[in-house]
Amino acid sequence: MRSARIALLALVSGQGAALTHVELRPGWRREALRTSLWWVPTLEVGAAFLLFWGGYLLDRAAYNGTLKLPSWVISGNADASRQILAALAAAVITVIGVVFSVILVALTLAANQLGPRMLRNFMRDRGTQWTLGTFVGTFTFAILVLISIGPGKHGDFVPHASISAVLFLALVDVFILIYFIHHIAVQIQLPYVIASIASDVVKAIEGEAAPPAGGPKLGPTPQEILATLKDEHGVVTASESGYLQYVSHSKLVRIATEADAVIHLLYRPGHFIVAGRLLATVTPPDAAPHVKEALRRAHLNGPYRSLTQDISFGIDQLVEIAVRALSQAVNDPFTALTCIDWIGDSLRQVALRWHPQVVHRDRAGYVRLIRTQASYDRLVRRGFEKVRQASGGVPSVMIRELQALKEIMAQAPRVEQYAVLREQADMIKTSAEQSIPEPRDLADVVSVYDELVALHERLLRETGD
Repeated sequence: MRSARIALLALVSGQGAALTHVELRPGWRREALRTSLWWVPTLEVGAAFLLFWGGYLLDRAAYNGTLKLPSWVISGNADASRQILAALAAAVITVIGVVFSVILVALTLAANQLGPRMLRNFMRDRGTQWTLGTFVGTFTFAILVLISIGPGKHGDFVPHASISAVLFLALVDVFILIYFIHHIAVQIQLPYVIASIASDVVKAIEGEAAPPAGGPKLGPTPQEILATLKDEHGVVTASESGYLQYVSHSKLVRIATEADAVIHLLYRPGHFIVAGRLLATVTPPDAAPHVKEALRRAHLNGPYRSLTQDISFGIDQLVEIAVRALSQAVNDPFTALTCIDWIGDSLRQVALRWHPQVVHRDRAGYVRLIRTQASYDRLVRRGFEKVRQASGGVPSVMIRELQALKEIMAQAPRVEQYAVLREQADMIKTSAEQSIPEPRDLADVVSVYDELVALHERLLRETGD
């Protein structure tokens, strides 16, 4: 049963055999199904078969005289019923073609305006998936009802209840089509896209928001283990190239416990793995062969990055939209301002709530897995560096960057989080002095910078540093 589920996920995620060796967790399973354009339509086609079977039994009971249908159920002869169903099926399949065309146009616009890496955000949209599924399910149901009409011992069998259900579904499809047109019109708007990406980042942060649970801590410390690994270790190399999308930490802890070993993962989800290069180190060295096979089954590579265990990917998406908007070809600073607002909010949430578990212990309390994890400082730099480099000579964007940094600093709970914010602010000021020729524009930027510096100094005084 488990193998069948994994095979199905491999099919819907488009990653084929790469998925069949991986122990999947619910978060990755949800993401794999969420980004499939045909998973929901497949479910609705299955529901259409179930609905047809239930309606067929009902109509057979009415045909045999064991059940009386309500007066509002549509009646008619076999020829009229065939004409109605054939016309509805033809109309629905035509609308399905229109819906697919609209989706392709939306994807093309997204690729041109936002970048090709944003396409998966549109593919994840449930409204689009349910719209496709509703029309495909209606078409399937209409065809099944059509072929069920035929001769019987009491004359032609006409499934009146099922035909009434087809007509009802056709009416529902009209409202679904209106909803879909409105939904696509909203979905391709840049502010909506940017806000939805930021929402995905927040959900990813929530997945690692709880501090690691307490428990016994036995054996060498992580620092002692890392020192040992520098001197003597076994190596595990990558078997294939691709972006590291997912790691089953629980499986690695279990395998390391069985081998009485410690695994140090050198890459995190989001990194590009090159086949044959070092992926992890193991102590003691003789446990490496056992760990190598387990690690192959406990991680997943693919052609793209995923937000499942990589919140930096969401921040990179916002940065990409901002940088594209600031390019000379687009020259849309207002979109860049919107991106900066959401980048600042995402990093504020990182500062307040993000507690990734780097060290994993077994139930007894011994260290079994040490992860490589993006630091808070690195995430801040990812969020502001490329935008800062692209915003030279644009005072409004520089001011908004400084305001975002100031807001993060005002809510950052730890003193050590201030330094990287001040670092970015200093570089923005330097860039402004070098690229803004108008003194009054430069004065506006420096004024916001001075507010941030004053806030930084006040916070340091309050904390006693």
